[in-house]
Parts: sequence; structure tokens; C-alpha cells
Amino acid sequence: MGNMATAKIVVLPMIDKHTDRKPAPVEVKLSATQAPADAPAPLASELPVPEPIPSISLRKVFLNLLAYVNRERIISTALACLSIGTLFLVWYLGTKYKFEFYIRFKNVPTPYEVFQQLTQVGLSNKYLVNIAISVRRILLGFMIATIIGVPLGLAIGKYQRVRDVFMPVIEILRPIPAIAWVPMSIMLWPNNEAAIVFITFIGAFFPILLNSIHGVHSLDGVLLRAARCLGASEVRLFVNVILPGSLPHIFTGLAVGMGVAWVSLIAAEMISGQFGVGYFTWEAYSLVQYADIALGMICIGVLGLGSSALIRGVGRIIMPWGKT
Repeated sequence: MGNMATAKIVVLPMIDKHTDRKPAPVEVKLSATQAPADAPAPLASELPVPEPIPSISLRKVFLNLLAYVNRERIISTALACLSIGTLFLVWYLGTKYKFEFYIRFKNVPTPYEVFQQLTQVGLSNKYLVNIAISVRRILLGFMIATIIGVPLGLAIGKYQRVRDVFMPVIEILRPIPAIAWVPMSIMLWPNNEAAIVFITFIGAFFPILLNSIHGVHSLDGVLLRAARCLGASEVRLFVNVILPGSLPHIFTGLAVGMGVAWVSLIAAEMISGQFGVGYFTWEAYSLVQYADIALGMICIGVLGLGSSALIRGVGRIIMPWGKT
């Protein structure tokens, strides 16, 4: 309902004959429902003024961006650029002066040679197909590892009987490096594609699983007891207490698992693959194309950096209260 209009009625009291003092008039405010029918309508100046609609200007957008880019972020960005610049400077100086003291830069291509090779090969169909295949493999293996590892880790961390069943097998398989699974995976799976995805899954699975278990163990027992006292069921306990409390450790496991997954994928592609960034890098070494080797390594680093940044971004959206 809108604002109710009010009417003012001035009441003039009668003058007492025994005194000369005149009482002051009294104002009585009546609401719209109590005002008489012949009361005058309120003036336009007395009506409430609606709030203006906020407008968006380029100046406000610029000020918001300026507030986001504070001193701490500028320092962090500058230090990151300095770190990457130092790496390229060492590479440039080592290749220019052919530095040879236990570490040999004799056959290492210069940054300019790698850049030239990038302009020639980087936009070719073959190179882009290799990148797309590696990204598809990493996404498949990592998604399967996440779908299996997170719920299993939460269950192992919560229930003693589930821990007794699965932990002995996990502790036997966990020390086996992913690269050692290459011969066995070739025999287990019908084609190389499935075998490489399986090796990528193995690389990401154990970090995700163990961090999910640790997330449950790190929960404050007071929270669990309070939820049970308030009548929470097992499903509610998992959804509203255990899962949110374990999310920081889960995302730590996802970030670590993504890094291990890339290592496992590149190793598998170098040994048994026919496509992918790892295969491209190993083929360049076999053909003595040194610039392509450096190009493949840089591509792997950029893809790994982008994957980790994506996981951290998702973590900030899901957990605005913490840092990942």
C-alpha cells in the first residue's frame, strides 16, 4: 500500500470568561481513513518524493576498478612480472653467451628463435589439434578423479568401517607413480586414448582423495555435535556441515591433483601417445627441432597455470569467506 495521506484540523478552544488568557490552538492530524470527506487534498509539495533511480556512469566504473587495484595488488603483479622476467633474462643471457659450466646452453634455442617458431607453428592446425587433445584428456581424467575422489574421501573420513575397507588398498596403490602404470594401462584398456585418460586419472585421484579425507578430520567436533543436537540427519550433516567445512582442503587437493595430472599426462603422451602436447614435444626431440621442444614446454606451463587459476577462481566463488 502507498503512503497514507494525512489531514490537519485546527481546534480553537473556547475563551474562558473568568480569565484573559487565550489558549493556543491545537493541531490534530488525521489519517486518510479518519479525515472527513470534505477535507482538502494534500498539496503536491507535501507528497513523498520517490527515490531517484541510480545511474551507472563511466566515472563510477573507473573508480570501482581503481579501488580494486590497490597497492597490494600492484606490488604482487610487479613481483610476478619481475620473477617471470628474470627467468627469461637468464635464458637469454645463457643462450647469447653460450654459457657452459656443468649446465650447457650450447644447443638451447634463444627466446627469439622460439618466438619465430611460435609464429610459424603456433597457429597451424596440427599444433592446435595437439593442444585440444591434451586439454580433452586432462578434463576427462580430472573430472573422473574428482567425481570419485571427493565423495569417497568424505566417506572414508567420516565412517570408520569405510576407512577399514578402502584405506589398505589405497595405501598399497598410492606409492606407485603414474608413469609406472603406462605398461599396465596399455594392457588393461582397449586403446591408447583410454589408457592415457586412465593414467591422468591416477595422477589426480590420490591428492584429491587424501585432501578430502584430511578435510573431514580437520573439522571441529563441536560443529558435528551441535548439528546432531539440533536434529540434523546424516544427509543434512554431510550437506550443511561436513562438505562446507572440508571445502578448503578439497580445493587444495584439486589444485595439487591438477598439477600431478599434467605431469602424468605429458609422460603418458611421450611414451605411448600419438597426439597431444607431450607427443609434440617428444617428437621435436626425436627430429632434433630444439625450438619446438622449448615451445612445447612453454605451452605445458601455460596450460597448467591456466588450469590452476581456473580452480582457484571457482574456489573463490564457492568459498567467498576463504582463500584458495
